[in-house]
Amino acid sequence: MTEPPRPPGAGDGYPPDPNAGQGSPYEPPTAPLSGAPGAGGYPPPGGYPPPTGDQPPSGGYGPPGGGYPPPGGYPPAGAGYPGGGHGAPAGEDKTWIMVAHFGGAAGMFVGGGVLGFVAPLIALLARGNQSPTVRAHAVAALNFQILWSIIALVGWILSCIFVGIFIALAAMIIGIVFGVVAGIKANEGQLYRYPMSASFIK
Repeated sequence: MTEPPRPPGAGDGYPPDPNAGQGSPYEPPTAPLSGAPGAGGYPPPGGYPPPTGDQPPSGGYGPPGGGYPPPGGYPPAGAGYPGGGHGAPAGEDKTWIMVAHFGGAAGMFVGGGVLGFVAPLIALLARGNQSPTVRAHAVAALNFQILWSIIALVGWILSCIFVGIFIALAAMIIGIVFGVVAGIKANEGQLYRYPMSASFIK
C-alpha cells in the first residue's frame, strides 16, 4: 500500500507521525523558541553597540598617549636640565659647563690634586646666576672637586710617613678621571652625577 503524496515541505526531515497535531514529540516546531536568536531574547550578533566618544573603552583605561601624565610623574629621560632646557647645552652655557668639568680635572692635574675646585668655582661665580643649567653643572663639579682636593691635601701632609703619597696620588687620579667623564657627559647633554661626592654647596 502506498502513501498518498504530501505537499512539498510537509514533514521534511521527520518520520511520519500518526499522532500529528496532538502535541507529539515528532512534530516540528512552528515558531522559534522564546529567547532564541531572532525572538527578542538575545542581542544581535556582534555584542553590544560600540562605545560613543564620551565613553571610555572597556577596562577603564584611556587611549595610549591621551593626555595622562607619565607613571610616577617623572619627566622623560634625557630632559633633566633645570630651567626647562633640553638636549645638549649651546653657546656660552656650554663653554662654562666645559670649564667647570674639564677645568676641574685640569686643576687636579696641575695643582697636584689640591686645585680641582678652582675652575668649577669660577664657572659658578661667573655664570651660575644667569643660567640654572651652568649652576647645576658647576655645583656638581665643585662639590666633587672640593672633597677630593681635601683628601689630596691630607695625603700630601701625610707624605712624611710615605703612605700619604699614595693617598694624594689616588685623590688626584680620581678627580681627573671623573672630571673628564663628567665633561664628556655634559657635552652630550647630560647632567652627570659624580660618585663619591659631598654636598658642600647647594
